[in-house]
Amino acid sequence: MIQTNRLDRGFFKYQQEFEDKALEVLRSGWYILGKEVSSFEESFAAFTGSKYAVGLASGLDALILAFRALGIGKGDEVIVQGNTYIASVMGITINGATPVFVEPDEYYNIDADKIEEKITDKTKAVLVVHLYGQASRMDKVVEICKAHSLKLVEDCAQSHGSCFKGKVTGSFGDVGCFSFYPSKNIGAFGDAGAIVTDNKDIADNIRILRNYGSEKRYHNKVVGMNSRLDELQAGLLSVRLRHAKELNEEKIRVAKRYDELIKNPLIKLPKKREGCDHIYHQYVIRTEKRDELMEYLKANEINTIIHYPIPPHLSEAYAYLGFKEGSFPITESYAGQLLSIPMYNGIYKEEQDRVIEVLNEYKG
Repeated sequence: MIQTNRLDRGFFKYQQEFEDKALEVLRSGWYILGKEVSSFEESFAAFTGSKYAVGLASGLDALILAFRALGIGKGDEVIVQGNTYIASVMGITINGATPVFVEPDEYYNIDADKIEEKITDKTKAVLVVHLYGQASRMDKVVEICKAHSLKLVEDCAQSHGSCFKGKVTGSFGDVGCFSFYPSKNIGAFGDAGAIVTDNKDIADNIRILRNYGSEKRYHNKVVGMNSRLDELQAGLLSVRLRHAKELNEEKIRVAKRYDELIKNPLIKLPKKREGCDHIYHQYVIRTEKRDELMEYLKANEINTIIHYPIPPHLSEAYAYLGFKEGSFPITESYAGQLLSIPMYNGIYKEEQDRVIEVLNEYKG
């Protein structure tokens, strides 16, 4: 069976480096907020072209603390694309703010041309999600945020190192939020996350918030939370970060083969916007009979996954917002048609060839 993802391949590629670093950290006797976290923060800030990075326990915590640090809460509205993973929306609502959904464009990112029509006197921020690894149309988004004095938060959980016109995602807004969940292009060996920013006050505030609201032990300035990136994950992430360029390039090569060799009129391949990088956290195809295609692939021993079958506005969690089927037809159409095919570091050429062959033989 060809899996949608194989995390072990990414480990074995740099096994000795990971094992050496793990032993180094374990033998150090220091496991929380030490030199590994500081070193990773410095390196990751440089990687994104940002002044500051703050390591956190997860990508969701990054979103929650970003909006909290920006002072966004009850009574405020945040514009966000409708077709994102629900965690993006949770970062807004856990702070008491209200998500205002915008339809996606043909590249599966927020349709920048539809943002302004959703702005009200309650709008305080725009949350851009660089979905599946492709950078969003940031020139237009930045222009809108500046014109309307809105905060800009980037959800870069899937876009580590992806650029828009040469500038790395996460460095456009007030805060860039990252997840290092194991399946990400820069993945940890458990949950982990970070924010990046050029604003020292925001970085300092989030450092306090991640550690029980404490800047100095037992001196709690605010009610914070426990969201610390631990030393072991930081050390292992530093290993992965050293190889980020080659890891992204490998996925881009796999995607190029898919682009060139999958030729089936029933299957729409992902589009790439001019000026935008795509690092292919996922390689997502589209077809009208998605569930049928999924079963066909499974019968041919190829696993796939749906990102994401239920849009946030139709989830039980957000039923209180009052949306119904048909509220966002493009978002809902994508949810019913998109399918992620095998894409991971270490996928063999023979596995790629088999995926391509089976997809080309699909008759619908």
